[in-house]
Amino acid sequence: MAPRKALNGTVLVHGDAVANNIGPEVAPSISVSTTFRAPNPAIEPPSPLSELDIRNPKRHIYSRYTQQKGYALTYASGLAASYAALVFYQPKRIAITEGYHGCYATIEVYKKTKGADLQIIGIDDEYQPGDLCWLETPLNPTGEASWKVRDIQYYADKVHKVGGKLLIDSTFAPPPLQYPFKFGADCVMHSGTKYFGGHSDLLCGILVVKALEEWKALHHDRTFLGSMMGSLEAWLLLRSLRTLHLRVPRQSATATTLAQWLNLIASTPKGQTYEGVPGGVVARVWHSSLQGKDSRGFDPSTQLEGGWNPTFAILLDNAEYATHFPHLLKYFVPATSLGGIESLAEHRLQSDSGADPRIIRLSIGVEEVEDLKEDLRQALQKVTELKAKL
Repeated sequence: MAPRKALNGTVLVHGDAVANNIGPEVAPSISVSTTFRAPNPAIEPPSPLSELDIRNPKRHIYSRYTQQKGYALTYASGLAASYAALVFYQPKRIAITEGYHGCYATIEVYKKTKGADLQIIGIDDEYQPGDLCWLETPLNPTGEASWKVRDIQYYADKVHKVGGKLLIDSTFAPPPLQYPFKFGADCVMHSGTKYFGGHSDLLCGILVVKALEEWKALHHDRTFLGSMMGSLEAWLLLRSLRTLHLRVPRQSATATTLAQWLNLIASTPKGQTYEGVPGGVVARVWHSSLQGKDSRGFDPSTQLEGGWNPTFAILLDNAEYATHFPHLLKYFVPATSLGGIESLAEHRLQSDSGADPRIIRLSIGVEEVEDLKEDLRQALQKVTELKAKL
């Protein structure tokens, strides 16, 4: 459902009040049961499953059915959500260009059910009725692709003109940074593992649709795909959502400061230094705050109205630098994934074989910005010294 206003911290903190008012707990309890006792007909009139209000159930029946409320559905992982979207839309063709390599692999799995009938085209090709435009924005850095924010409204207008649908992968810009429905999206997907989870301790996927009937259809599919979250993961997600409005804006602000500082280092010629870092060690920085308007006049700040993306990429001078750099950092953990409260530095080649071997992806946590800046500075200094020794 399209939000009527910016992300509301009060709603996030107290959104579970109905479920939580049944007992004395301040935080909701977790139940590990997968099935629940049927009501005694002598006490409560029996009601078949077909009459159960799945969105607002009065009781639990079986964990496949009664989980989350609203027009958002949770899944066992981000890739489970992406597969569910394909099953739901049954596209004749998929328009997709660049982005997360895992979604491409999911599409390949889905193609096994369609064979040669399912075609893959680029997002800037001509669309036809039945097409699904799969748009990731901001874009995950893979290969030589530049980090960029794509114009949702432009692609919405383009695909809707022929009767197609637009799915936005908004994993890298969760609320309150970006609201894709405001710009024409039909479906919004998130890897909830990242910012919605926020603590590097759960797997989750999310699909959000605008109409209740669409939600019901997705819910039906999810029941028989069997791709719902487990009880522990759902409990962890509920915990994390209470601080989403605090974590994400801070991560965004810190990432913007660091990206712009690193861009100054990247602009420093070889033979000179910037704040103690030799010029040339950072070849390029990709971040939406550095993007500027595109050829059609699209300004990414109008779409990322709540702040710039908290994860971004840098290109180091050579692959050897990139191999060692994450392990020279003190506060940044050398690991893949993103969105957690701790900062991560990933040599992208380690998880994406198609990536440029010089790319480092930085996921910014909630640490103090000056501490993270000093950590990056000392690691950039050390990596050049390491190069000299090898």
